[in-house]
Amino acid sequence: MPSYLSPGVYVEEVESGSKPIEGVGTAVAAFVGLAARGPTNAPTLVTNWTQFVSLFGDFMEGAYLAHAVYGYFQNGGGVAYVVRIGGDGPAPAARAEIATAKDGKLSGYRATALEAGQSGNQISIEVTEATTPGEDTFKLTVSAPGRPAEVYDNVSTKRGKNNVVTLVKEQSQLIQLEEIGSAGAMERVPARGKVSLGGAENAKPVRLTADDYVGSSADRTGFGGLEAIDEVTMLAVPDLMAVYQKGIIDLEGVQAVQSAMIGHCELMGDRVAILDAPPGLNAQQVKEWRVDKVGYDSKYASLYWPWIKVFDPIAGAAAFVPPSGHVAGVWARNDDTRGVHKAPANEVIRGALSLELVITKGEHDQLNPNGINCIRSFPGRGIRIWGARTLSSDPAWRYLNVRRLFNYVEESILEGTQWVVFEPNDMNLWQRTKRTLNAFLLRVWRDGALFGATPAEAFYVKCDAETNPPEVVDAGQLVVEIGIAPVKPAEFVVFRIAQFSGGASLAE
Repeated sequence: MPSYLSPGVYVEEVESGSKPIEGVGTAVAAFVGLAARGPTNAPTLVTNWTQFVSLFGDFMEGAYLAHAVYGYFQNGGGVAYVVRIGGDGPAPAARAEIATAKDGKLSGYRATALEAGQSGNQISIEVTEATTPGEDTFKLTVSAPGRPAEVYDNVSTKRGKNNVVTLVKEQSQLIQLEEIGSAGAMERVPARGKVSLGGAENAKPVRLTADDYVGSSADRTGFGGLEAIDEVTMLAVPDLMAVYQKGIIDLEGVQAVQSAMIGHCELMGDRVAILDAPPGLNAQQVKEWRVDKVGYDSKYASLYWPWIKVFDPIAGAAAFVPPSGHVAGVWARNDDTRGVHKAPANEVIRGALSLELVITKGEHDQLNPNGINCIRSFPGRGIRIWGARTLSSDPAWRYLNVRRLFNYVEESILEGTQWVVFEPNDMNLWQRTKRTLNAFLLRVWRDGALFGATPAEAFYVKCDAETNPPEVVDAGQLVVEIGIAPVKPAEFVVFRIAQFSGGASLAE
């Protein structure tokens, strides 16, 4: 309490009561796959296609990651995290030593490529005269194919803000520079000339296993690296099918990786896996693969089939690719235009030219009950996603929008009620918490995400002495019970039509 010791007017700021809950983002994708270059096993944020190309390179033959990310942004995606695995093979990072001007042999500095393998071997470093010549200044230029040159002008070997090692460490995306000579050698300017980081052994073919995808949460690799990123809401691994097509892993390996994807999403509880079916399967085969072979049963996973045909700049022609990246973009677009409560189906896939297999209604009748979300082509309406189911056998979690709506509500409440922790656990706190939650759920209901003509029919919040008896309070817990009635998609639209003549109806 403030102390008032002298007469006067005092103004105090007081809290208004409940604290509003802001809804979290629902459309942040994570992609794990193969790229031409870029950081390995480090989740990297990209917000557009140009940024992806600058970091990871363009389309690459025999890989689907770039196609997936391009399709994601093309279909409305806005934010994504990319995890590059495999690198260019097991080749170590390229290294080269920069000689000093004294004898051309003393290794005062050593440059190491930040990227392993072939892309690191193509980096060159040139030492030239500085724009403002001085006894201890020079210009360092770092170049790599397809990347903007990094120019460090008027840098010095002496300690200070212009020290070459310090500036390269802070700014370079291509190399790291380290001192390897004596203190005297560090004072000498590197010899004018150009060196290439070609000392690494040639890259070998990538040999990936399921462990490369799964990774480790301790080392922040593979799926494990995504555990530290709470914003992710969808996970896709398009290049799983690329390594399967190359024979690097078999169908059991595919199942192992997809099971790990599902396990990761279930562990995090705030994201959904978008699975691709193997290529070349007809309707009967994909049903057998889904039901008899893999048998996935999870409310945190969805499966899409068949593959879609898109333009491939590498081949200069159309090619079939897994649909997961494009589907993730459709999810993001649907969330932005309609809301997470609307099923991401009956939506056009931008960039899709045709399908690997055009299915019939009879085939679709066999696949939809098994949680296989089909992509279909309709005359005059384009290629559309025509399914919105999870892979769960529980009818309560059958629909994808229900799962994602709950993820949205849970994460929003989790982040919006952090202020409650360590507050006095009394009836005043119970009422404040209840008001905060009621206000948030009322907004969700008004957005059309909850079923009911009135708020009382759509949701309830209970936080009182019944949910918080003395033993619960003594344990330091605050328990709030929340119930919501999510809207379900109109998956089957039935019109009952009857004809009538002369006032008498004839039912059909």
